[in-house]
Amino acid sequence: MEFSRKSQVFETLISAIFLLELLRPNVAEFRAVGLATSTITFPALNCRKHSAVLTDFGGIGDGKTSNTKAFEAAIMNLSQVAPDGGAQLIVPPGKWLTGSFNLTSHFTLFVHKDAVILGSQDESEWPPVALLPSYGRGRDAPSGRLSSLIFGTNLTDVVITGNNGAIDGQGSYWWKLFRDNKMTVTRPYMIEIMYSKHVQISNLTLVNSPSWNVHPIYSSDIIIQHLTVFAPVDSPNTDGIDPDSCTNTRIEDSFVVSGDDCIAVKSGWDEYGIKFNMPTKQLVIRRFACISPSSATIALGSEMSGGIEDVRVEDVTAINTESGVRIKTGVGRGAYVKDVYVRNMTLNTMKYVFWMTGDYGSHPDAEFDQNAFPVIKGINYRDIVADNVTQSAQLDGIGKHPFTDICISNVNIKLAAKPKGVQWNCSDVQGVANRVSPEPCNLLPRKEIDCPFPKDRLPIEDVQLKTCSISGNF
Repeated sequence: MEFSRKSQVFETLISAIFLLELLRPNVAEFRAVGLATSTITFPALNCRKHSAVLTDFGGIGDGKTSNTKAFEAAIMNLSQVAPDGGAQLIVPPGKWLTGSFNLTSHFTLFVHKDAVILGSQDESEWPPVALLPSYGRGRDAPSGRLSSLIFGTNLTDVVITGNNGAIDGQGSYWWKLFRDNKMTVTRPYMIEIMYSKHVQISNLTLVNSPSWNVHPIYSSDIIIQHLTVFAPVDSPNTDGIDPDSCTNTRIEDSFVVSGDDCIAVKSGWDEYGIKFNMPTKQLVIRRFACISPSSATIALGSEMSGGIEDVRVEDVTAINTESGVRIKTGVGRGAYVKDVYVRNMTLNTMKYVFWMTGDYGSHPDAEFDQNAFPVIKGINYRDIVADNVTQSAQLDGIGKHPFTDICISNVNIKLAAKPKGVQWNCSDVQGVANRVSPEPCNLLPRKEIDCPFPKDRLPIEDVQLKTCSISGNF
């Protein structure tokens, strides 16, 4: 990359980080003069009647001692009182080494700003969990998968938050195993919440996940906000946020640097996802920033065999990223991606602005249905500005099963110093375009139109968080 382009990327990155700092939530700490006690206020779905600190259960924050049993004991104890007004566990300043642990309902895990939860590199501290029924096998290996660092299933009203405390998955250990083809099961994720409702994940810094960072699955009524996610851009499968077969989800005010898609919207894999039949729908993504040189800002798929619908994306910034909002699918996936609305994207140093892939491979096994053709329709993009772009669009549908009802309007793309000769490469797609530069392909003829964006609000947009507090000698 030429020096001028490096400088431009750096300046844009600084602007994005500055913007996200301005968007940080009202998490305040008040320390009484002359006293050691401080009070921290923070936003949460619900405040809690009961509270405990990890050190109450033998936790040692030296970065070397395992705290798996301390987390388990603390959460088991608090689960007994959580039905009576809720309970919260405070992770105080220190470095808290741990393996996987499970959450409970009506519960808040609060990570102090000077605390780091460290993922253990002792494989015995990561118990196996059942394969996901909508996937049929593990993503890394067919035989099984390991529990996530922070795990929960069949929960109601669970909050994972802090005042920008950190969770470090110490993923380099797992990345090496994966690259050396030594994984016999699927690597753990950082946070996975299953079969749950009323979930909040917020106000945290996540670094170096073994694989996916945040994975809500088979769940509803989810708020994910004010997350900062970092992984090396060459780390394998370190997706930022992956809503999977979820309904009524809000992702906002977050920043991801990743070795894979910053957000990947999913709903199951081939015949297993078709059979499970649980879509991701009613999804809002807004005020989001991404850096991922080899992947998408937001990917819809490729595991989308339960369907994806009613996705609303706005106010997104991407820098040095492979593509904007990408659709990934293929024969065998079945189901649909429909009613997708995207507006107000600012992109800089991109390989593609628009990318749709109808021949994405990667099947769980040879039993996928070769007559399961996905339906891709109602895909709307508007109000996009992009600079330093190699290719405006690569749009590839499926022969005899084209992607239809594509609308692109009010888009201004400035090309890189050495752009591709063909800027719009299109096949098996149908739609319209208006006020788009460079001129789109003939399969997207001009029509005087502003592509739609819904005026109604999804239920999750009207959920208001309460102001809660903790006090202690932090």
